[in-house]
Amino acid sequence: MLSRLAERVRGRSGGVDVTKRKKHSPPPALEIPPVATATRMDYWSEEARLQPKNSPITDDYEISNHVLGLGINGKVVQCYDRKTREKYALKVLHDCAKARREVELHWRASTCKHIVQVKEVYENTYGGNKCLLVVMECMEGGELFQRIQERQDGAFTEREAAEIMYEICIAVKHLHDNNIAHRDLKPENLLYSKPGSMGILKLTDFGFAKETHLKDTLQTPCYTPYYVAPEVLGPEKYDKSCDIWSLGVIMYILLCGFPPFYSNHGLAISPGMKKRIRLGQYDFPAPEWSNVSSEARDLIKGMLCTDPLERLQIDGVMKNKWISKHTEVPATPLHTGNVLREDKELWPEVQEEMTRSLATMRVDYDTANLKQLDHTNNPLLNKRRRAKQQISSPSGLSNDATPVNRSAAS
Repeated sequence: MLSRLAERVRGRSGGVDVTKRKKHSPPPALEIPPVATATRMDYWSEEARLQPKNSPITDDYEISNHVLGLGINGKVVQCYDRKTREKYALKVLHDCAKARREVELHWRASTCKHIVQVKEVYENTYGGNKCLLVVMECMEGGELFQRIQERQDGAFTEREAAEIMYEICIAVKHLHDNNIAHRDLKPENLLYSKPGSMGILKLTDFGFAKETHLKDTLQTPCYTPYYVAPEVLGPEKYDKSCDIWSLGVIMYILLCGFPPFYSNHGLAISPGMKKRIRLGQYDFPAPEWSNVSSEARDLIKGMLCTDPLERLQIDGVMKNKWISKHTEVPATPLHTGNVLREDKELWPEVQEEMTRSLATMRVDYDTANLKQLDHTNNPLLNKRRRAKQQISSPSGLSNDATPVNRSAAS
C-alpha cells in the first residue's frame, strides 16, 4: 500500500523539501590551515554597519573540520571561541560581490530574535584566495520539519502551526521593514537554536537576499521551486511579495505535511506545475484538511494570491487573527506529523535526489537542463513510478497540465 507521503513525494507533491541534511553522503571536510593570513578588502558599502576584522580568525577561534551544513554560497563548519570555549557556526565564503551582499544583509538583519545572529566577520586569505569568514550562533535544535517528524508527545496541532507561523512572520516583517527580501524562504532555512521547548526558531541563509526600494523591484531569478511565487516564473518584476507567497506555501505544508503545488514527472518543476503556480491552482484535500479551520485556509488564500498587487503584505499577515491571536487558535490535531513520518527511513535518499534537481532552479526554468528522477533506484520513488505507470492515460499524453484534484486521487 503506497503511503500518503510516498504519493506526494513522487507523484502528487514532487517532494516535501523538509531537510538538506545528507546522512548517506556527507560533504567533504573543510581544510583550513592552522594559521590564516590577514588581509584588507575595502569593499563594504558606506551604509554598512559591519566592520570586518582583518586579524587571522585562528587567533580567536579553533576551527573544526566538522561540517554542519551547506549554504547557498558556502560551507558551514563548527568552531570554538578560544577564550570562552563557546561553540559557533562558521560560514566560509569565497570573496565575491554576491558573498559580500549576503554577509552585509545578514549582519543587518541579525538583530531580530528570530534570525540567526552573526557574531563577527573576518576578512582573511587562505592559500592566496580571499575569503569572508562569518561567525554565527550555532543552531543545535535541528530543522523545523525534522522536529515535527521526530516528536513523540502527541499529534502536531493547528495551534502549534499558528505559533510557528507567528515566529516566522516576525523574522519576515523585520526584513521587509528594513527593505530586505529574503527570496529563499523554505523549511530547511528555519532552524531551532537548541533542542527542547526552550529552542527558538530562526531564519538563516541569506544567499539570495537582496535590498528592495520603493522604485526598484527585483528581477534576478533566484528561488526554490516549491516555494516560488508566480511572478518569479515570468518576465515580470517581483519584490517582497514573493516572500509572502513562500510563507503561504510553508503554512500549507505545516497544516498537512505536503506542498500545494507538485510535479507529476519527477522534475523539480514541470510545465504543469509551473502552470498551476501561475494560475494559483491548488486545493485542500481530505482527509488532511478536513479539520483545519476556515480561518487558516482563508489566510493561505490571501498569501497565495497570484496577483502580487492583491496579495497580502507582511503587515496584513501579522494583523490576521490566526497569526495575531495564535494562542487562541484551536489545538486541533493535524495529519502533518504522520504524513512526514511515513517512510521516514527513505527520506535521506529522496532528499538527495530532490536536492540535485532543486540546485538547477537557480537559473531560468525554460533554459535549465533539469535532472529527472526516473533513473534513481530509491525504493520509495520506484513504488510511486510503478503506480503512476499503472494509471497513466492510454494515449500516453501527460496529465500534468490538468487542473489539480488531489481529493479524487486520495
